[in-house]
Amino acid sequence: MAELTLIELLYGKGAHADPIVCIEDLSAELAGRRVNNLPHSIWQITWHINFWTDYELRRIRGEKPRYPQHAAESWPPPEPPPTDAEWEKEITRFSELIGVLASIAGADSYELNREVPVMHPNQETRTSTVLAILWQMAAHNSYHVGQIALVRRALGAWPPRGGGDSW
Repeated sequence: MAELTLIELLYGKGAHADPIVCIEDLSAELAGRRVNNLPHSIWQITWHINFWTDYELRRIRGEKPRYPQHAAESWPPPEPPPTDAEWEKEITRFSELIGVLASIAGADSYELNREVPVMHPNQETRTSTVLAILWQMAAHNSYHVGQIALVRRALGAWPPRGGGDSW
């Protein structure tokens, strides 16, 4: 049952915005646009989510990805907005990575409770099972999808065509 809830959260059910719907109808120009007093564009936030999702999936697969020395390494370098092709690629990657997380969340309890080696000292104080990593990713992604919704609102691009709460 908890795994079903996790899958629902990854896809934005309940109080969580649907992450895919929040980005799929944006042009590259709009996704790359910065809003005054907000640190990142939607494109940068999406890139960041993809960075950490890929990082954690690599850990789960038994690889040993390098943990960034500085938080800035998990954000794209400041550059002009992406081209349409680059943005579409990032959207596709975003959707695929969420699908992989959801697929793993449906695994058996043996796999979900499997310990995953830590890659950085700050991870040593946390449980590093596959399931714990999945819950952490659901929380991380939900936080940043909330930022995407905020940026969209500031850009006058909310709600997305696919829907979104607008009280």
